[in-house]
Parts: sequence; C-alpha cells; structure tokens
Amino acid sequence: MTDATLTRAGASGRSTAQLRKSLKRRHARERRFKLYGVLAIAIAIGFLALLLGRIIEQGHTAFWTHTVQTEVYLDPARIDPAYPEGTNFDQLVAEQQLARLGVQDDEAMSASRDMRQLMSAGVAFEMQRLVRENPEVIGDRITVTLPIGADADLYYKGELDGEGEEQFRRLNDRQILWLDQMRDQGRIQGQFNTGLFTRSDSTQPELAGVLGAVVGSALMLLVTASLALPIGVGAAIYLEEFAPKGRITDIIEVNINNLAAVPSIVYGLLGLAVFINWMHLPRSSPLVGGLVLALMALPTVIIATRSALKAVPPSIREAALAMGASRTQAVFHHVLPLAMPGVMTGSIIAMAHALGETAPLLLIGMVSFVPGVPEAVTSPSSALPVLVFIWENASERAFHERTAAAIMVLLVFMIIMNAAAIYLRRRFERRW
Repeated sequence: MTDATLTRAGASGRSTAQLRKSLKRRHARERRFKLYGVLAIAIAIGFLALLLGRIIEQGHTAFWTHTVQTEVYLDPARIDPAYPEGTNFDQLVAEQQLARLGVQDDEAMSASRDMRQLMSAGVAFEMQRLVRENPEVIGDRITVTLPIGADADLYYKGELDGEGEEQFRRLNDRQILWLDQMRDQGRIQGQFNTGLFTRSDSTQPELAGVLGAVVGSALMLLVTASLALPIGVGAAIYLEEFAPKGRITDIIEVNINNLAAVPSIVYGLLGLAVFINWMHLPRSSPLVGGLVLALMALPTVIIATRSALKAVPPSIREAALAMGASRTQAVFHHVLPLAMPGVMTGSIIAMAHALGETAPLLLIGMVSFVPGVPEAVTSPSSALPVLVFIWENASERAFHERTAAAIMVLLVFMIIMNAAAIYLRRRFERRW
C-alpha cells in the first residue's frame, strides 16, 4: 500500500469520526430543543392550573348558600294588609328568632340589632311577597324559609370563625352562639345557590346575582356581531379580491394591522367622545357598548377573513373563471364558501375577545350600579367583566367569592365560544 493510499484512508477515518461527532452534537441539540419545548408547555400548564385552581378554590362556595327555616307569627296588630311594605318584617322576624333561642325580654332590645345583622335584607322582601300574594295568612303562624346574611353564610361555610379578639371580628360571640344553636336545632339548610343565576346585582352580597350582567353581555355581543361581522367580512373580501393594488390599498392594510394593536381603552375614549357626547346615545347601555366593541373587533375580523381567503388555492379561482364565472361569482360561489371555516373561527374568537373586555366599558359608564335586568339594547346595563371589577372592589368579604364565581361564569362563556370555533373549523374544513 502506497503512502498516498494510507493518507487518504487516514483522512477518511478522521472525516468519519468528525461526522459522527457532528451528528451526536446535532442530535443532542434536537433533544435539548424538545426538552425546552416540553418544559415550556409544562410551565404554561402549571401557571394555568394555578390560576384556575385559585379561582375555583375562592369561588366554588358562592354556588352554595344557606337558609333558615323558622316559624313566624304574622301579628295582625303590626301588619297592614293593604300596605305590607310599611311593616318592619326585619324586626318582627328578629324578635321571634330571639324568642326561639331563649333570649329574655330584657335582653331582646339590645340583641335585636345583632339578630337583624344575621338575617338577610331579603327577609323583608320575602315576607312582603307572602303577605301580598295571600293576605289571609295574617294572624296565622306559618313556617317559612328565609335567607340569612352574608357573614352568617360565610360562617357556615367555614370562611369566618370566632378566632381573635371580638372587636376585630365580623361576628361577635353572641352571634356565633346563636348561629351554632340554630344549626343544632336543625333549622339551617344548605342548597344550591340558584339566586346567583336568577338575580341581578345588589348591594347585599347574599342577594347579588349575575343575571343582569349576563343579559347585558349577550345584548352587547348581539350588537357587536350585527355590525362587526358583515362590515369586517365585506371589507376583507373587497381588499383581498377586488381592491386594486396600490399605495392607497397598502396604507389601508397597514392601518388595519395597527388598529388591531391599539389598546382597548382608546376605543372606550372614542366611544365616549362620539357615541355619547356627540351622538347622545344612552349612557351605560348595551347599544353603546356593542358599538365600541364592534370597532375593536373589526380589525381582527378583517385580518382573520383575509387570511382565510388567502388560504384558498388559486386554482379554485382560476377554474371558476375558466368555466365562465364572473369575478363576483367566483368569489361568492366558490372562494368564500371554502374560506368560511376560517372566517367563522376568526369571527368567534374576535367576539370572545370582545366579551372579556372591561376598560372600554368603564369609560362609557357601564361601571354604574344597575340592579335590574336590561329589557332592550338602550336600557342601562352592566356586563360580566365590569361586574367582576365592581365586586372585587366591594368592601364586603362575601363579594370576593362571588367575584371568583362570576369569573368562572365568564370563563365558561369563553370556553363555549372557543369550542364552537374549533368545532366549526373541523366541521367545514376541506383539504385540497
């Protein structure tokens, strides 16, 4: 074997060894990259689980409430059947509750205030309703189920206790003793809190519900969808399929992309200036809220629709035109139906994003306290994100669990909307 052959064999051996080392390094980098990806996903899932776990931990108790079942004597001397609203039912029920607990008459005067604090403000409304619907019960002793106060409810849920000095507690020793006695007597009942979904906002935590905010959010989304979807889809079709390419079109496209990144509070300022101060539309109404959210959702709808139209193969357009279809027929009969899954997905995601917005709604007055359910798009209303903001800033501790419950309701709405987007995409998606 010659020296040249030995030299080539040695070089080939070294190059093979170097190639193997290079392959090992490349494979090691690939394994590290996969590990980093898995680690990133694990961290994201961990933070999400921590967030959801905290919300569920704080808010699950709001779906459960307590009531007291007691006998009440409807004294004819104290109740006017023609005007039951003038009767002090809070005092009437408190006195009879104290009597059942064995509180002496000389103590009843000072204890009445503490007992009324344990009962809900809804006691008077419930008793008034009973007397108004059936005046014949006046003079009878009836058994009724009445709501208790927020602090008493939290005590039965284990959120409040008798630890610490009495002057720094929400419940004093005498009130805790009464609550324990009522529970021992079997008069306290726990049940699902249907009032959370059948009542609107209230200054009393135990009477507060999300119905008004849910209806307000639904009306706003109706206004938003009625404006943003047809305008956004129409604008996207024109820009993508019909608009002549030029400087003006480029400027419009750049501005649409920039508008998608504008902070939502800017849209709130725009709505306040245009819709309320200039057009004099009703403040704190779903109509104004829907208009503001429609402006905010338009860029997202346009961008998503244009992306869906671009994803349709050019051969579809060319085949339609070759068969004699006009440009409009090719777009609306062939291209748009094939792009519809992407259009619907982007539209639903834009609506879900609008559903969770709070800042623009605060500027148009939807932070106001609205105890009723809106009957029209021009009625005063609240929205779920705004209700979360209001309840979280309330001083009563019972509102905090309802804040987490309202967040859970909002998350359910958003999960349903995103699930609908995924279903529609998979249901109508076509492959070429």
